[in-house]
Amino acid sequence: MLRLDCPFCGLRDHDEFSYLEDGSVTMPAVTDTSEQAWFEAVFLRDNPRGKHVELWHHVNGCRMVLRVERDTQTHLISKVEAAHPAWRDMAGQAAKPARKSKTKATR
Repeated sequence: MLRLDCPFCGLRDHDEFSYLEDGSVTMPAVTDTSEQAWFEAVFLRDNPRGKHVELWHHVNGCRMVLRVERDTQTHLISKVEAAHPAWRDMAGQAAKPARKSKTKATR
């Protein structure tokens, strides 16, 4: 089973995630109304062999979008990080366990 090490939640099975898209594709500008440009960006994709960048959504977890570097032949995942650079500073904060209270509960 494929496992992703979410920077926010830790190591999780791939069935908690949803594959979004090729992470290396640059979409046309919103103002670009050229059908050809949008057709190429959406439908004409490479199917690379080897290392590839993908976007995954942690649907059943922190709900963050992650940038995953994965080898398409071996399925070896070499890197997982938040897709947006601003989110990378937050990574790991959500995964920290809550501090255990040192006080005993009283009856």
